Amino acid sequence: MSQQQISLPAKLINGGIAGIVGVTCVFPIDLAKTRLQNQRKGQQVYKNLMDCLVKTVRSEGYFGMYRGAAVNLTLVTPEKAIKLAANDFFRHHLSKDGRGLTVLKEMLAGCGAGMCQVIITTPMEMLKIQLQDAGRLAAQQRMPGICATNKLAPTAAVLSRSYTAVPNSARAISATQIAKELLHAQGIQGLYKGLGATIMRDVPFSIVYFPLFANLNRLGKRSDDVVPFYWSFLSGCVAGSTAAVAVNPCDVVKTRLQSLSKGTNEEVYTGVVDCVSKIMKREGPSAFLKGAGCRALVIAPLFGIAQVMYLVGVGEFILNQIPFNPYTP
Repeated sequence: MSQQQISLPAKLINGGIAGIVGVTCVFPIDLAKTRLQNQRKGQQVYKNLMDCLVKTVRSEGYFGMYRGAAVNLTLVTPEKAIKLAANDFFRHHLSKDGRGLTVLKEMLAGCGAGMCQVIITTPMEMLKIQLQDAGRLAAQQRMPGICATNKLAPTAAVLSRSYTAVPNSARAISATQIAKELLHAQGIQGLYKGLGATIMRDVPFSIVYFPLFANLNRLGKRSDDVVPFYWSFLSGCVAGSTAAVAVNPCDVVKTRLQSLSKGTNEEVYTGVVDCVSKIMKREGPSAFLKGAGCRALVIAPLFGIAQVMYLVGVGEFILNQIPFNPYTP
C-alpha cells in the first residue's frame, strides 16, 4: 500500500458496501446488546441474549429484531466508509520508503480513523438506541408491579409525545420523528448527545482493532503475497471481538447516556463522570460488562464480513481500476 496511490473514492465504496452487508447480518444481536445494557438490577426484562431475541419476536414480530435497522443501514454506509478508508489513508501517509508500519504508527492510524468516524457514528447510535430500546421499555411496562409511565431525561422532555402517544411505545416512535424533534428543540447538538462517550469508545476500539487485524491478516499471507478471504474473515472476527470486549465499559456508558427515554426508577445521567459514578455505586463493576458477550458476537462477524468485503475491492472494480476476483482479496 505504501508504494501505490490509494483511491479514496474506491475505498469509500468498499467501506459502504462492507458496512451494509455486515450490519444486515448481525443487527438482531446488536439490538439485544442495547436492551441488555440498559437493564437495571431488579428490573430485568431479559435473562440473556436468546431470551431477549425470543421475547422480541413474540411481542414485536420477526421484524422487531430489526427495529432501528433502517437508520443504521442509512448511516452505516458513510460511517464504515469513513472508518475503513480513513485508516487506509492514514496508514498510507504514515508509511515511508515501502517499509511496514511500526505498531505505534498503526495505532496512530487507527486513532485517526476513530476520530473521523464519530462524526457519523454519534447521531447514528443516538437514533438507533432510541428505537432499539423502545421494546424493552414497553415490555417493562407490562411487568407486574411496574408503573406504566416512562420518565424522560430533562433534556429530552420534548420527545414525550413520541414515547407516550400510544401504550405500545415500541410502535410509537420513528427515527425521523426523533431527529426532527431533537433538532427543533436543541439544534444539531441534540443529535450529538453522548459524543464524549462515543469518542471514548470508538478511538480506543480503532487503536486496538486496526493494528491487531493488520498483523493477524499478515500471518495468513501466501507465497504469492495474497491473503485468502477466509483468513481475512477470521482475522477480522478475532480483532473485532477483542477490541469490542476491551472497550465494552465505554459502550455501556455511551448507551446509557444516549437513552433519552427512561424506565421506572431508572437514573438520569448528567455526563460521563456522573454515569460512571452512579453505575459503580448502584450496580457494581460488573455492570460495565453488560452486553459484552453480545457485543463480541456483533462485532466479530460484522468486522470479519466488513474486512472481506472491503478487501475484495468492489469499489476498484466499479471504478474500472482492477478486475473483480472475490476469491483472493
